[in-house]
Amino acid sequence: MLKIFLVDDSGLVRRRLSALISALAGVVIVGESEEADTALACIHMTRADLVIVDPHLAGGNGMEIVESLARATPPVLTMVLTNHSGPAFRAACHRAGAGYFFDKTCEYELARDTIERLADGLTDKPSAEPTPCEPA
Repeated sequence: MLKIFLVDDSGLVRRRLSALISALAGVVIVGESEEADTALACIHMTRADLVIVDPHLAGGNGMEIVESLARATPPVLTMVLTNHSGPAFRAACHRAGAGYFFDKTCEYELARDTIERLADGLTDKPSAEPTPCEPA
């Protein structure tokens, strides 16, 4: 089972992600947080394999979560899901250690497909290239 932890300050987004991800075989959501302050301890406690994080949190900085998880032993795979998807910000997230980056406005399905591949064991390592975002 691929254990996933969600970090987003929007309850609506967490519910949408949870519904989208919970339908996948081999995936379980082990926790969620709306605050950066409590997220790291909970992520380590649940031993999440993948953390989906919005780096722009109302109560803290999600980029610190990405950086901390990339430096953890062993590193925890992170997927950034955000409305701020400009090329410079995408590159900054990858430099911080994010394995994947998706735009909330148009890439939920791409994120879901990536999670499904991770759960199936088809993707051994994260993509180094940012994903494209084209309007639906």
